[in-house]
Amino acid sequence: MHLTKQLLLCVSLLTTLVLSPLAKAAGVPAILSMKERAAFIDNITELRVNTLMPSLMKQHNIDMWLLISREYNEDPILKTMLPATWLSARRTTILLFALNEQGNVDAYAIAPYKIGNVFTKGWDKKAQPNQWQALNDIIERYNPDNIALNTSTDWGHADGLVLGDYNTLMANLPSAYKNKIISAEPLAVAWLEQRIPQEIDMYKHIVAIAHAIIAEGFSSKVITVGKTTSDDLVWWFRERVKELKLQTWFHPSIAIQRADSQSFDHEDSFTNGYADNVIQAGDLLHVDFGITYLRLNTDTQQHAYVLKPGETNAPAYLVDALKKGNKLQDIFTAEFSEGKTGNRVLKAARKKAIAQGLKPTIYTHPLGYHGHAAGTTLGMWDSQQGVPGDGDYPLHLNTAYSIELNNAVFIKPWNKEIRIMLEEDAIFDKTGVWYLNGRQIELLLVK
Repeated sequence: MHLTKQLLLCVSLLTTLVLSPLAKAAGVPAILSMKERAAFIDNITELRVNTLMPSLMKQHNIDMWLLISREYNEDPILKTMLPATWLSARRTTILLFALNEQGNVDAYAIAPYKIGNVFTKGWDKKAQPNQWQALNDIIERYNPDNIALNTSTDWGHADGLVLGDYNTLMANLPSAYKNKIISAEPLAVAWLEQRIPQEIDMYKHIVAIAHAIIAEGFSSKVITVGKTTSDDLVWWFRERVKELKLQTWFHPSIAIQRADSQSFDHEDSFTNGYADNVIQAGDLLHVDFGITYLRLNTDTQQHAYVLKPGETNAPAYLVDALKKGNKLQDIFTAEFSEGKTGNRVLKAARKKAIAQGLKPTIYTHPLGYHGHAAGTTLGMWDSQQGVPGDGDYPLHLNTAYSIELNNAVFIKPWNKEIRIMLEEDAIFDKTGVWYLNGRQIELLLVK
């Protein structure tokens, strides 16, 4: 398909989201039909291969990129390239990307079946019964200086070539090319983390859907104070996602902090989860929730306050606690700079936050095709001094992050410390860090 037609189709689908009342669920932004989703995914894939892949392969000096998977044991990256109607690889599926003399990328599928419109069919079983010989014919035609395979130490996403497929490849590869095998890690990570403009436009809408679901869940429509439990609410989120024909990439969680003698141990909660409690007036609720839609993921944490009789707003001390959480977000995102490693950003942000009287824990991660995606890691909840490997990876523009962190605040009326745990999805580009659908700056209120 011509690139102009692809762009027009993406714009048309975005317009459909805005204008079509039939696609809307109550209180939730419009959601595409399954057929429309497939069209969007396939056109985005083609746009990315035609416009992004050439620059990435040149940038990382890779002549040929080879991905190999067998059915139901897919390379994580190969799954980002299959047509929307392909829910898995079929038999042995081989994808090949090669830089051509014009500086563009030729994409081939050496597979038993035609694979969408992105890939030229590279294997005719009648003319060439041996799949690996068909692959070798293409390799020899391009005579690359290197062949990149998905092997990686720091990113599981980029380590998708399994031993059996590697052994089969090496047993069949002509000897002249065996010493040209290299790791595709830098290209693989770049492919996963880079977002093109059409994806970013849709990402705004996807995050808006996630925010709307959270607002619905944290309301009297769903919560009956004194009756609904935190576990009830968790399963409401799971059911709501299914009702909307969406998916979640992790099981949601609900935490309750309140004016009692129980201290909140955020490290224990990460490890062992949260106890089931009946939601009561005066509670500070917290949700961790994410959806998968159009192959992109969200990851959001927000807070709600359950109003007591006669209250119209949350207590000032909780409002102030949220503001301090927002302050930590600002300190942290101000440190983002192209080429700066995650560990450098983490160290500088923590130093400034502590100097301003905050008690920060920062554990931000890339976001995109995976919820915990490939790219720059900026702290982990149990590694506040830096993360070896992916924390040493530099920030790149046009990448998405889940700005995840918490700030501890001592609440005098409760006589204990609480945690304001925030997570909002954002893009880092030449303008800095900006949130895809804003961020929480006011507590949601449950009447």
